[in-house]
Amino acid sequence: MKIKVGSRESKLAVIQSQIVIDAIKKKNPDIEVELVTMKTTGDIILNKTLDKIGGKGLFVKELDRALLNGDADITVHSFKDMPMDVDERLPIVAVSKREDARDVLILPKGQTEIDFSKPIGCSSARRRIQLQKLYPQCTVKSVRGNVLTRLDKLDSGEYSALILAYAGIKRLGLEDRVSRIFETSEILPAACQGILAVQSRKDFDVSFLDEFCDKDTLAISIAERSFIKTLDGGCSSPVAAYGVIENDNIILTGLYVEDDENQYIIKSKTANKSKAEILGKELAIEMREGYING
Repeated sequence: MKIKVGSRESKLAVIQSQIVIDAIKKKNPDIEVELVTMKTTGDIILNKTLDKIGGKGLFVKELDRALLNGDADITVHSFKDMPMDVDERLPIVAVSKREDARDVLILPKGQTEIDFSKPIGCSSARRRIQLQKLYPQCTVKSVRGNVLTRLDKLDSGEYSALILAYAGIKRLGLEDRVSRIFETSEILPAACQGILAVQSRKDFDVSFLDEFCDKDTLAISIAERSFIKTLDGGCSSPVAAYGVIENDNIILTGLYVEDDENQYIIKSKTANKSKAEILGKELAIEMREGYING
C-alpha cells in the first residue's frame, strides 16, 4: 500500500507533514509513504493581508484539489490556518497531540529589548489587540510569509520584534530565538494553535491514522472551532479560543472583541468533553449576548 501525503512546501509545513509520516511508518511499516509538496495561493501572494485576498482558504485550495483528483491521499495542515467551513467531501480525519499553544516574542539577533521606534510584526488582529494592551506604546504592522521569511524581515531591520506561534518555532528548532513566552492569560491563542490536522477524502480508508489521532485534542479542537464559527470568526476577525482538559471536562476560554476593537471580553465555561461542540457554541452566544445587552 502506498500513501501520498500532500503538504505546503515551506520548511515548517514539510516538518509537520514528516511528523505525520513518521507516525504512520512507526505503526504501519509495510505502508510506503510519499511526500507531495506544492505552493498554495496564500504562499504566493505576500504583499496583501489575508482578509484582502480571500482568507485562510488560500492555504488549502490547492491541497484540497490534490485530494479530490488523487494527487494526494491525505494532507497535513496547521489546524489554526484552516477555514471554519470544510468541504464535506474532505473531512478532518485525525489531529495530533497539541504542541505548546502559546505565542512568543522574537527580537532581532543581538537585541535584548523592543525598539518601539519600529513596528512589531504581527499578522493577526487577535494578537494585535492583546499585544497593544501589554505594550501600549507599540505600533503594529502586518507581516506575511513563512516563519523563516518573517525572521529574515525582522533581522534586516524592518521590524522591532515578531509575535509568532511557539509551536512552529519549536518544530523548526528555533527556541533560542525566543525572548518571551506569553502566557495564555496575556495573549489568548488562536483556536487550534499548536494542533496538526489531517484531511482526506470521505471514502478513503485512514485506519492507519487511528493511533496518531489524539482524542482529547480532537475534543478541544471541536470546542474551539465551534466557538469561532458561532461568532463568524475568520482569519482577520479578532476572536480567540483556548481549551484545556481537566479530568473529563473541557475548560474553554474565549475572546470576543467589541465592534470598535477598543475593548474585548474574555470568559470561560466548562462542560464534559463529550459536549465539546455545544460548549463552544454556548460560550460564544453568552459572550455575544452579554456584550449586546451590557
